[in-house]
Amino acid sequence: MIITPILVIFMIVVFLLLFLFLNTVDKRKWLTALISLVLTPFAYFYMFYPFINIISSYHHQKYFNSEAWVEQPALRYEMIDYTKESDTLIGASKESITKLLGQQEWLTWDNTKKAHDNNKWNYGLGIEPGAFNNQKECVEVTFKANKVTELKHYQEEITFEDEKE
Repeated sequence: MIITPILVIFMIVVFLLLFLFLNTVDKRKWLTALISLVLTPFAYFYMFYPFINIISSYHHQKYFNSEAWVEQPALRYEMIDYTKESDTLIGASKESITKLLGQQEWLTWDNTKKAHDNNKWNYGLGIEPGAFNNQKECVEVTFKANKVTELKHYQEEITFEDEKE
């Protein structure tokens, strides 16, 4: 385990909260401090830390990997930020995008044409972990003159088959 300033601050906060709580039970300060000191790691790693992980939306960032993109579509959201920042796919042809990302999952609907737009391919990125997340991640790849010009990352509401009825 790497000891960081934020870890130390959070451990002090948990210690103080435990100390104040235990101080209401027993007024002997030395005993309260000793019990708080022993219970702090347990309270931190089994209560506070899991709670922070549930409510935060932190996820690992990964470099783009075509094989992982195709084999693990639910984890694509980990690769999209770096892919957009590095312009990895900008300028690539439709054929190379098909090789790297696979066949498009759906096409964007164009209301002016009343048809699907063959120059806007969409891919699902999976659902970013989090307790209060009701959005799925998606990316739209825009082509002009058979070359990628833009990657647009967006979120869509999660819908289930039972909810459509």
